[in-house]
Amino acid sequence: MSLATVDTHRFRQVLGHFCTGVTVVTATADGVPVGFACQAFAALSLDPPLVLFCPRVTSETWRGIRQAGGFCVNVLAEEQRDLSRAFGSGGGERFTGVGWTPSPRGHPVLDGVLTWADCAIEAVHPGGDHDIVIGRVAALGECRDARPLLFYQGRYTGTAKSSPYDPPDPIWPRPDDWI
Repeated sequence: MSLATVDTHRFRQVLGHFCTGVTVVTATADGVPVGFACQAFAALSLDPPLVLFCPRVTSETWRGIRQAGGFCVNVLAEEQRDLSRAFGSGGGERFTGVGWTPSPRGHPVLDGVLTWADCAIEAVHPGGDHDIVIGRVAALGECRDARPLLFYQGRYTGTAKSSPYDPPDPIWPRPDDWI
């Protein structure tokens, strides 16, 4: 059975209905901080602790991160839309005016993020016009009490503030299935 050709515009439109968090993946390459905004990020495994992200194969920033051998995933807070825009744009010095401190492995942890994960590159697999990068988590940041920045249907959004009077969500029948 052959697969039908899928229209790229329609593919983007359909997958735009899947809400994602927004991260900035950073590294220090040749002593210079590099980074880019990334929606294609996910937890992969608890044991061992693995994450993945998917950069465009042609990305110069990805080349620097790959050369560095590791990266830091910065999870953005709802009020960090401008930071996401700066790191999502091509060219220019993305770190101008951006505060950061080095992670334990020396990669930039951006000021004000919800949390972060410092990782070593474990494997890289081809995935069409993107690479699938698997990282082994080496260190984790503290979690800030704020709401996440989300991306849905081509726009930034956030979560609604939950009421302390709302009942907790039901527990999944098999919590071991979820990270």
